[in-house]
Order: sequence, then C-alpha cells, then structure tokens
Amino acid sequence: MYEGIHHVSLLVTDIERSKRFYGDTLGFEESVDRPAFDFTGAWYQVGNTQIHLIVHDNGKTLRGTNKIDSRDGHFAVRVIDMEAFLEKLKDKDIKLIDKPTNKTEWHQVFVADPDGNIIEFNR
Repeated sequence: MYEGIHHVSLLVTDIERSKRFYGDTLGFEESVDRPAFDFTGAWYQVGNTQIHLIVHDNGKTLRGTNKIDSRDGHFAVRVIDMEAFLEKLKDKDIKLIDKPTNKTEWHQVFVADPDGNIIEFNR
C-alpha cells in the first residue's frame, strides 16, 4: 500500500541561513525541481526522500529553542560512514548529541538546525 516517505517539510525563518546549514554544512543536494510556489523555500534530495524547507511567518511548528532533545519531534537520516560524518560535523563546530551505544541497534547522532528542527543521523 505504501511506497515510502516522499518528503518532510520543515519551517525555517531565514532561507539563506538554512540553505547554508542543509547544503554547505550537511551536504544535502538542493533540488532544482522545486515548483514556482508563491512562498520562499528550498527542496533537498536525500536518497529517495526530499526535505522541504518552507518560510511561513504564521507557522506554528517552530520549537523556539535550539536545545537538542533526542525525544522531541525529529526525523532520521541514515548515513553511510558515521565516522566521516562525525568528523565533518566536528570540523564545522556543530553542536550534537552522540549516542554510539544506546537501546537501538545503531549509532545515533542528534543535531538541531538553526531554527531548532531536530535531525537524527544513524548508522
């Protein structure tokens, strides 16, 4: 019945700052296929899934904090090489929570984007 997750939409307040984080810092590939919507945003391709960044001044889902809480709402991205990924984040001085051993079978790393959206990376 289901094929998978097509996209995850995240509210952001500053599209250029967010594009630097998702594109330059995380290395996600920005999609040129974003329709010409009447609102500011950017689409990123991550494997078979997209992340849609949307500027929405009246949105209600901004957390209002950059505190990383691994139990708060988040989405997860599977990484191929966790050590290289961690080195990349540390080189860019990105605050993170590193959980190499936990109750799951995989290594988990949690970060917050500039607007406080939580992302889990795991392997």
